[in-house]
Amino acid sequence: MQVKTTGIVFHKVKHSDSATIINVFTQHFGRVAYIVYGANKKKSVVRASFLQPLSIVEMDVFHAQGKNIQQIKDIRMKYNFTGIPFDPVKNSLALFLSELLYRVLHQSEPDDYLFLFLENSVQQLDCCGPGIANFHLVFLLKLTQYIGFEPNNDNESAIYFDLMNGVFKMNQPHHPHFLSTEITALFKEVLKTDYTNLNTLILSREMRIKLLQGIIDYYCLHVPGFQTLHSLEILQSLFD
Repeated sequence: MQVKTTGIVFHKVKHSDSATIINVFTQHFGRVAYIVYGANKKKSVVRASFLQPLSIVEMDVFHAQGKNIQQIKDIRMKYNFTGIPFDPVKNSLALFLSELLYRVLHQSEPDDYLFLFLENSVQQLDCCGPGIANFHLVFLLKLTQYIGFEPNNDNESAIYFDLMNGVFKMNQPHHPHFLSTEITALFKEVLKTDYTNLNTLILSREMRIKLLQGIIDYYCLHVPGFQTLHSLEILQSLFD
């Protein structure tokens, strides 16, 4: 069955001298692995630039139910980047977020709300200005709304965040998986922040690293099989 769909590229790996496997989160099918041929050749319909992390593409694909790897007939850029490929900070953030999404999103069924959130977030990153150092923090907490473990913020006066149970508490939990009072306060601020007011979050490099590590720990507790992110160290060195 030939279908037209929009997708966001997460990951690519060389399959052979002439073929590449790309993982794409599509609007119609969820996450799908596609094989593409000759991406680096001049006459190929698939250009290497189409396969960069977080590229938003339109594809004509052959979709066969039950196959692990699908085929692409044609692929085009839906959104042309003006910032991510040309800005070292945005490019590093795109690498980090694409690796995280590759490790987190495994569903092979469509989710329009999640797809639209991701599409909008990629475009926001591409044109982001002041406050970009906080973009990934806001993205990670917003993403939890769509993948099933959004923090429960009913107790506004609570001073500890329980990572294991996803709730704020007045008293320190009886297990090691919680945020300190200082980091919990910052965590609450990030929850209230949107892409339009990233610059209102004033964080030192040390606090940003601690907060990011706390959020990563939260993901580790709630995403089965979540592994270490290779791009994390690079990201943490960006905002000296």
